[in-house]
Amino acid sequence: MKELFRQSIKWSFSIAVITFVLAALFSVISNSTLSGVGWTIGMVIVLIIVLVGIFFDMLGIAATAANEVPFHAMASKKIAGARHSIVIIRNADRFANFCNDVIGDISGIISGTASAIVVLQLTLNFHYEQGSAFELVVSVIFTSVVAALTVGGKSLGKTFAIQYSTDIIFQVGKLFYFLENRFNIVLLKENKGKNKKNRNQNRK
Repeated sequence: MKELFRQSIKWSFSIAVITFVLAALFSVISNSTLSGVGWTIGMVIVLIIVLVGIFFDMLGIAATAANEVPFHAMASKKIAGARHSIVIIRNADRFANFCNDVIGDISGIISGTASAIVVLQLTLNFHYEQGSAFELVVSVIFTSVVAALTVGGKSLGKTFAIQYSTDIIFQVGKLFYFLENRFNIVLLKENKGKNKKNRNQNRK
């Protein structure tokens, strides 16, 4: 119990630091990019940010919904990405935490900030003053559209992730395999204790 608690604290601290760094990085990139483009391009950038959040949310759901059993046969045949897919599923809690909470929440925050910048650009482009009724109406409409796209997109993504969880995780596994073999980048390490527990559950 103490070891589990210690690992949980260590992971929580690590993910908090990663979130801080990524949030700062994405915020700087999005703000600097939006400051140099028009409101039409700004809308496209906001849409891209929303889609990134939806995509990673789908990956996190797929990891929690997928079953590792189909990948054992692939791994026995030495199919690229099968072993990495198993590792992802066995670490579904951490994988989903990163995809849904870190990237997903950061995308939501950044898209809100980016939306405010786009609304301001749009207001100034049509020669209205800040705080005018025009800015208020545009802000409400644009924010509502972004929120609707985010919620609707994540709802559709969840359905797709549950339905095709095996295929989705296999593609991610192949990406992990490529990164490890080509660039020696290991994104998830195999947890021996967790593996033993999962194998015992599969035998039952």
